[in-house]
Amino acid sequence: MAEVGMKTADFDYDLPKELIAQDPLADRSSSRLMVLDRKSGAVSHRHFSDIGDYLRSGDCLVINNTRVIPARLYGVRQETGGHVELLLLKRVDGDTWESLVRPGKKCRPGTKLVFGDGRLLAEVTDVVDDGNRLIRFSYEGIFEEVLDALGEMPLPPYITHKLQDKSRYQTVYAKYDGSAAAPTAGLHFTPELLDDLKARGIVVAEITLHVGLGTFRPVKAEEITDHHMHSEYYEISDEAAELVNRTKESGGRIISVGTTSTRTLESASDASGHIAAGSGWTDIFIYPGYTFQVIDGLITNFHLPESTLLMLVSAFAGRENVLAAYEEAVRERYRFFSFGDAMVII
Repeated sequence: MAEVGMKTADFDYDLPKELIAQDPLADRSSSRLMVLDRKSGAVSHRHFSDIGDYLRSGDCLVINNTRVIPARLYGVRQETGGHVELLLLKRVDGDTWESLVRPGKKCRPGTKLVFGDGRLLAEVTDVVDDGNRLIRFSYEGIFEEVLDALGEMPLPPYITHKLQDKSRYQTVYAKYDGSAAAPTAGLHFTPELLDDLKARGIVVAEITLHVGLGTFRPVKAEEITDHHMHSEYYEISDEAAELVNRTKESGGRIISVGTTSTRTLESASDASGHIAAGSGWTDIFIYPGYTFQVIDGLITNFHLPESTLLMLVSAFAGRENVLAAYEEAVRERYRFFSFGDAMVII
């Protein structure tokens, strides 16, 4: 149940533009870490490399091993030569993808598109929800290899220049292609930091949720309950479900890395917090009033005003606590959004 009269505007805050991080730090784990006590609202300031101080032996860290695909394509319309831009959102089946297309009005069903001087061809087959298009591709070879050669990383709109090193918009544990955006809370981890945590007795469970463009979409509804949540594909292996369930049964804590891992765990849970292995689509919308079944702690970045991500964090730690912490982050000149600093909520 939502808290009574909860408005989208209740999740607004003032952010100076210069605090929006445009580039990742050279050392992933050197970002700052705000520690928020979700019961008291107390805040302290550390660095991400100190994250182990807030975890303990027997805890389970849940990470999202999705891999971002270079989903932005630039090409032309075959008939006119007019420029077209595609953003692949999700694979519908085989070589058909739901995509965001610009200019949409000139890409009606039947329109043929050309990318990379003909290395990749496409046809618009249908118009679906939100004006997105279904695009059927044809090519020689392996689609992922063609896409890797022609596509660009789909950086969020608030990042104003191209990324020099594509790998910096991937987590170090990214495995399975499918995301249109990175699960950014995980960008702070290094292999060495993960090894250190495991050596301390912390287990790591890997789940997969392919992040869609909806993660950046602003909430336009005045009442948050009127917002239509996007749907994203997830998979939880038998091994991951067993690790999470065993941790809970033995009294350990489930620490979720990011809102994507959180949404996956809560979607796959029953009322007792037991996780079921499997795959499917989730459109779970978590906002204040939600009762968490699984997670005990959350590692996350600083999110856009009036976003569903900020609403999820507020559901976990309390809206007033979170907005007060964000105000302090602005005062302390933290770096915000995808390439910015991190917060751990315990």
